[in-house]
Amino acid sequence: MNIFERVKNILVNPKKEWEVIATESSTVSSLLTGYVLPLTVIGTVAAFIGYGLIGVDLGFLGIKMSGTKWGLYYALNKLIVGIIAYYVSVYVVDMLAPSFASEKDLNRSAQLVAYGTTPAMIGAFLSVLPSIAIIGSLIGLYSIYVWYLGLTPVKKTPDDKKVVYMIVSIVVYIVVMIIIGAVMNIVLQKVLGLDLMSGFGGLKL
Repeated sequence: MNIFERVKNILVNPKKEWEVIATESSTVSSLLTGYVLPLTVIGTVAAFIGYGLIGVDLGFLGIKMSGTKWGLYYALNKLIVGIIAYYVSVYVVDMLAPSFASEKDLNRSAQLVAYGTTPAMIGAFLSVLPSIAIIGSLIGLYSIYVWYLGLTPVKKTPDDKKVVYMIVSIVVYIVVMIIIGAVMNIVLQKVLGLDLMSGFGGLKL
């Protein structure tokens, strides 16, 4: 599998690409190291550049938030949360499978989570310019549709169960991200010695 081809196909023609994915054999760990981690690392680098070097210009307040620690905070948060959320979501999605008449197979659940969240991971690249990062979040919403299309090919979910299983799965993923993110915010702030004022590169009146 070429990661660039996979990303392009998932974004451009997800329905056909899921059929290809359904014929492949993958594991939780192989998907992490060969797909999730590389894409997450690129988003992590983008976050460091965006928030650490370029900074966030809060023009209406006359301040700019930037600095190496600020960049590390956003980068490490994105990296750690992305990895943990992947693992937790895979196990939860697989645990829920029988409740929606779907195949309980951990590796198939890993395919759903890894490839289903591709648009969100690609959207994170826009963190390189914090002023347009919100656009990346909107791109991430496409993951909902991609995830939905993957349910039948990889999890054998019947049509009448797809919508509910998709909603529950996405909600689980979001909740996991929020909880882990909240914990990492506290941990990283303490480790890096950050507070709100430490992100202010200066005042521009």
